[in-house]
Amino acid sequence: MATAAARTPTPSELLSVVASRELASRRTVFAGIGLPTLATELARLTVAPQIEVVYESGVCGAHPSHLPETIADAVLISGAEAVLSMPALFGCVLQGGHIDVGFLGAAQIDRWGNLNTSVIGDWERPDVRLPGSGGAIEVMANSGEVFVVMRRHNPRSFTGTLDFCTTPGPDRALAEGIRPSGAGVTRVITELGVLARAGVGEELRLVAVHPGVTVEQVRAATGWDLEVADAVDTVPPPSAAELRLLREDVDPGRVYLR
Repeated sequence: MATAAARTPTPSELLSVVASRELASRRTVFAGIGLPTLATELARLTVAPQIEVVYESGVCGAHPSHLPETIADAVLISGAEAVLSMPALFGCVLQGGHIDVGFLGAAQIDRWGNLNTSVIGDWERPDVRLPGSGGAIEVMANSGEVFVVMRRHNPRSFTGTLDFCTTPGPDRALAEGIRPSGAGVTRVITELGVLARAGVGEELRLVAVHPGVTVEQVRAATGWDLEVADAVDTVPPPSAAELRLLREDVDPGRVYLR
């Protein structure tokens, strides 16, 4: 029998398990490397065996024998359903409306689901310079909905005003006269709980907390006056079976698990 210590999840394991559950009934997922990859692979083994994973490198229907270390890792190609050119991937798959869920990460997010992955601090003299957009703008604009996984939940990351808007959600895009086809960010999974919104015109609000976390803690860690659902659920902790799959089948080499 597993010991209590063996069942205790790390923050990465907690986020991966909770994010994987959100993929139940979803079919096509545009996944980034890292926690999104962990979540989608775990979902394939649990709540979404039919899931088809698409990567920014053009790989569609990936069936890797082990976790890729980058989106260009050759392990993604072996056994994949297709490998597309960038024009075909972005012009046909994404813009064609074939992605149910886009999985993104961010350094900052605001109440409307706009994302910053460019700089922390002033643009000319930033405290931290980040990787930038990649394909995130296309993913945000064209996926049916977007899930975001955030390792840190604090007022600097969940901010009232982004230091830079790398990836505008549909509300901001509409204000500029652009009409995206997707709902934008609908789920944010953090170390404290889950924020959600239905789509355009709604702010993110707190819908669930992890065991031992209070609503007041989440509101204090958020850089805006966070809306709270009438009934806030408690997220079921990762089960022993989910952790075993994650540790032994999905990422036994601990490529992304920390």
